[in-house]
Amino acid sequence: MKKLVIAAALLSLAGTALAAGKPCEELKSEIAAKIDANGAKHYSLEVVDKGAAADGKVVGSCEAGTKEIVYKRG
Repeated sequence: MKKLVIAAALLSLAGTALAAGKPCEELKSEIAAKIDANGAKHYSLEVVDKGAAADGKVVGSCEAGTKEIVYKRG
């Protein structure tokens, strides 16, 4: 059940984050706060160039869509 809640939170973040042109570090902090609030531990968020091969799930887009934030359980 906890995984379902986290997945739903990540998907809702991705939808709103894709439309925003926020700086990556600001958006990354907001996403981390929401993930932490859901009780998730042992994860990482990484900022990568859009379209770059990344291990994990894209949970946001920043800097006018030129970069993506990737969530990885660890």
